[in-house]
Formats: sequence, structure tokens, C-alpha cells
Amino acid sequence: MNDFDFFIGSWNVVNRRLTTLFAGSDDWQTFPGTTTCQPIFNGGGNTEEIIFPTLGTRGFTLRLFDVERAEWSIYWANSRTGVLFPPVVGTFTNGRGDFYGDDTHDDKPIRAHFIWSDITPTSARWEQEFSADGGTTWESNWVMEFTRA
Repeated sequence: MNDFDFFIGSWNVVNRRLTTLFAGSDDWQTFPGTTTCQPIFNGGGNTEEIIFPTLGTRGFTLRLFDVERAEWSIYWANSRTGVLFPPVVGTFTNGRGDFYGDDTHDDKPIRAHFIWSDITPTSARWEQEFSADGGTTWESNWVMEFTRA
């Protein structure tokens, strides 16, 4: 239940985000961020606020560990809308976290996949990919490279 303990603290972030989804685009936007993650429930959860200074926006993540199911639920919201998106749910195996959930893009159903990898005491990688065909194919659309501040 302490899988995300590595992430507690402050981080600098290099973001790469695909500008157009589901269009075969290879046009990526790169922008900085800073984030701070705080524990709740003695490691059974955490909150994170990320600041995107060049975009003038912020994001908020709530992670909760379901003790009975032994899996994490990850919720995301941003300051542009104030809406809490549906969670992705999953676990860590061999140092990699995989989390899946249902969402929508342009009012069409999609599958979302969050991947946590390359975790060290001073760095980590997060990637988001979406599937418009129920998980048969995936398109990576956002990568965050974290370094401890």
C-alpha cells in the first residue's frame, strides 16, 4: 500500500504532450512543470498539485489505495475545468505501475492507461496513452519526466 512513497516531495517536470489526438500526429508540445506530492492515510493515499507556469494552469491528482482489492485508484482534475475525471485503477508489478480506466474524448468512449516507470530515488517517468478501439491499439499522448527538486 506504500507503492507511491517514492513520489512524496517536490519535483521538477518536463512535459511532452501530443497536440492532436487520434489523428496520427507527431506534433508534440514541450513545457515545464513543478509538483509537490503529500501523503495521506499513512501511505494509503496521496495528493499532488502540479503547476504548469507557461500554460497558466494547474493539475490535481488524488491517489487512493483500496485495501480490500489491493489496488490503486488515481483521480485527476485540472484548474481549467474543475472537473474530476473518472479514475484509472491498477497496481505496481516489478517496479512498474499500470492503471486503466474508461473515459471520453470528444464525446466518444476511450480507454485510458497511465504508466509509472523508471523509478529511482531522484527520478521517475509517467506516461498516458489512450485507446479508441477498446484497448487493441494505444496512442501515447503525454509523457512526464520527473526529477527531484
